[in-house]
Amino acid sequence: MHKILLAIVFVLFGSMARSETVTIVAFGDSLTQGFGLVPDEGLVPTLERWLVTHGEDVSLINGGVSGDTTRGGVARIDWTLDSGVDAVIIALGSNDILRGIDPATSKQNLRDILSVATGRGVEVLLIGQKAPLNYGYEYKQRFDSMYVELAEMYDVLFLEDFFSGFGSGRNDPARLAPLLQADGLHPNAAGVAKIVDGIGPSVLELIERVRERQR
Repeated sequence: MHKILLAIVFVLFGSMARSETVTIVAFGDSLTQGFGLVPDEGLVPTLERWLVTHGEDVSLINGGVSGDTTRGGVARIDWTLDSGVDAVIIALGSNDILRGIDPATSKQNLRDILSVATGRGVEVLLIGQKAPLNYGYEYKQRFDSMYVELAEMYDVLFLEDFFSGFGSGRNDPARLAPLLQADGLHPNAAGVAKIVDGIGPSVLELIERVRERQR
């Protein structure tokens, strides 16, 4: 009888923990903020809907700032992660690429961001960006590899490419055009849906890490 009661208590408390809303900040730039899209079509609301359809009780906060670099992220990460945040998705670096910022500088900025996030005890998903060859192979190699190195250094979840949902189409202009706005840089609603398909499974894993802490 005692074992049965313990089992019932375990199930009840497990269900309660599962029902707690997980609050996640999507911390990035215009790609996160939803530049050029009506609010309902941006990354954050689209990802939140995707997670709900996969059975998650989750609240996503839009921490995207258009034009932000990794340096800008350092300036705002501390106050962004208030006491109600359970996890953070870090997706910064695209504007560092556009400005040709030294990867060593970007890497140090991301280290500072990750130090704050892990120090606050929130779960982290770090999403990488891929540099083009505009600045040469060495720049691309240094930039792309820093995300892998930082994920290992801080032992956080890692997704290699923000645009992984585009698949092989990201390198084919003809296949990429229908997924982008007229500027050729920002995704349209169809592109956001593809991005969410690529990011979503990693965010589910992020939520599961939060759930494990709640148990």
